[in-house]
Formats: sequence, structure tokens, C-alpha cells
Amino acid sequence: MLLAHAAGRPQEWIVAHGPDPADDALARRFLALAARRALGEPIAYLVGAREFYSRAFSVSPAVLIPRPETELLVEVALQLVSARRSPRLLDLGTGSGILAVTLALERPDAAVVASDASVNALAVARANADALGAGRIEFRAGDWWQALAPTDTAFDLIASNPPYIASGDPHLGQGDLRFEPRQALTSGLAGDECIRRIVAGAPARLAAARWLALEHG
Repeated sequence: MLLAHAAGRPQEWIVAHGPDPADDALARRFLALAARRALGEPIAYLVGAREFYSRAFSVSPAVLIPRPETELLVEVALQLVSARRSPRLLDLGTGSGILAVTLALERPDAAVVASDASVNALAVARANADALGAGRIEFRAGDWWQALAPTDTAFDLIASNPPYIASGDPHLGQGDLRFEPRQALTSGLAGDECIRRIVAGAPARLAAARWLALEHG
């Protein structure tokens, strides 16, 4: 993957041209990436992208790296609003935008709002929306419910993958988590502080008998 990225070629090209000698410039680019990887830096950050729901999303150290298990949250959300025409959807803490963009593309009739407290994360999300052609997304900057206007109510579904790791969890010092934004991983000693805020504020923002879907644990 790193060699393909350094060469600007698909991985299949690397396989087909494996016996070919690399020029000095390519070798330097690859070795620089390999050295960073040897120190544990995630490949997604090194190459600047990660696949999610069969689409390539740009990522940076400002956002979490998309994970396959979060696709379940997309599937649950789509199922819950499958009978709704032109649903109103909210993605709280959008990060790279994988939830908002995927929902907007899978349901082109939906009106989607995506929020994040990080302006750098919102920049990544907006870029992904533009690159993947998800036009009907309104982005809001702010911390959870503070990002929304008083008129942002009556959503058919609110989806979120909030921070849910306790601040003392030893996993935070292992693997890719060492390089990901801490504020997107943990919200305090218990780890459920953000979830409690989301749950407390959701009734005022949801239409009657609608849904809040959270990833946790």
C-alpha cells in the first residue's frame, strides 16, 4: 500500500511490475513512509484515505480513521428510515463525514445536517462530501447540541459515533489510537459523558416516535 501510494499507482500495478527497479525518487518517498509506519503511524494517515461503505474517504490526523464496524450504524439508520419519504437526518460529531456523506448518498432524498466541534474535522467532512458528490448536507460547527439552531428540530433520525472510551483505558496508548484525536475517542473518566449529553438533548430535536442511533463500546 505504501509503495503504491509513493508511486501514485494502483496496488495491482505494483504487483505486475514487482521486478522493475525503483528510481531514486520513488525509493526515497517509500522509505520515508516506511520509517513513519515503523514508528506506528496509521497507514490511513500516511496515504490520506480509508475505504468506508465501498467509498474512498479522505482522512487526516484531525479525524478518526473509519472502521468497518461503523458500517453497521449506517445499515441500522437506513433500515429505520426506509419507509420515510425525504427524511431529515442528523449526524452529531461527523468527523470525516462518513455517516453524513454515506447516508446522503444512499438516500438522495434525505436532508442531512452534520455537526462537529472541530473546524478541522468539518473541513475534512466537507471535502469528502464534495469529492463524493453528496450535495444535500448542511454543516454546523459546535459542541453537540450547541451546533444546532433553534429551528433544527423534528429530525427523523439522529446518528452519532461519539467518544466512548474511558480516559484511563490502556487501549488509548496502543496501536492506531495513539495517533488519533483524543477528543474524538474519550470524553472523561467514565467514557459515557458525551453519550449522556446526546441522549439528554435528543428528545427536543427528534420528531415524535423517531430514532436516536449510537455506536458504543
